[in-house]
Amino acid sequence: MSWNSRRDLRKIHRWGGALIALPFLLVLITGLFLQVKKEVNWIQPPSQKGVSTIPSISFDEILKASKKVPEAQISNWKDIDRLDVRPDKGIVKVRAVNRWEIQVDTETAEVLQVAYRRSELFESLHDGSWFHDSAKLWVFLPSGIVVTILWITGMYLFFVPYLAKKRNKKKAGRAAG
Repeated sequence: MSWNSRRDLRKIHRWGGALIALPFLLVLITGLFLQVKKEVNWIQPPSQKGVSTIPSISFDEILKASKKVPEAQISNWKDIDRLDVRPDKGIVKVRAVNRWEIQVDTETAEVLQVAYRRSELFESLHDGSWFHDSAKLWVFLPSGIVVTILWITGMYLFFVPYLAKKRNKKKAGRAAG
């Protein structure tokens, strides 16, 4: 059995594409949402501006301000996923574990904005961690490898006919001359 590169690479390309169709489609769609997350408030709330660019409130004041927001369901530090301090904007973004975001002024401790943040959901779908941590390694990583192989085989299948035509023209030119 001999290896026919064009035939075999087309088979690899076809079956590889079928194998990763769903995970890759999910990566593409979520990637599109992530590309526009700063432009679409529904995905990621816009950053507000605080009074001053020099933070002067304490962590206790941040927690106290966050507890006032019923949607976030914050009663202690365990209910907070992370703090994102933006000194240049004079705010701290408090991200609750339930994905609600509270923007607090770093000078007055006033709650400037409360909104549901969907960008982390899109990121976890994008990398596969939403399904299970193992899905990143055993589904999405192999899918990425297969996409790379598809790109290589696709480029080969695209350019080989052009290279063959060019080679045939050179042979015909030499035979005529």
